[in-house]
Amino acid sequence: MKIRFLIPARQELHSAVHYYNTQRVRLGDEFRDEVWSTIQRIQKFPLAWHRLGGTIRRCQMERFPYGVIYEPARDETIVIAIAHLHREPNYWRSRAKP
Repeated sequence: MKIRFLIPARQELHSAVHYYNTQRVRLGDEFRDEVWSTIQRIQKFPLAWHRLGGTIRRCQMERFPYGVIYEPARDETIVIAIAHLHREPNYWRSRAKP
């Protein structure tokens, strides 16, 4: 299944990687690796994770306080946000189609 990141989600990923790399060498790389691991879990079980409304779901990362907000579709998974779970919980809602 294809993964498609919305531009803001891609920017969030890059920003978080940069932030964590400034905190400790390679920590941002570890964050990026965990994002990909989370996406692999989503691909295996696209409907298993917490529903946020409609078809939008969130899969929490294991090590970092982030969740991958996504919408499974027939032939792709759309990543809507790489969301920090302790900040404005619904900021990404305007990105989701109605």
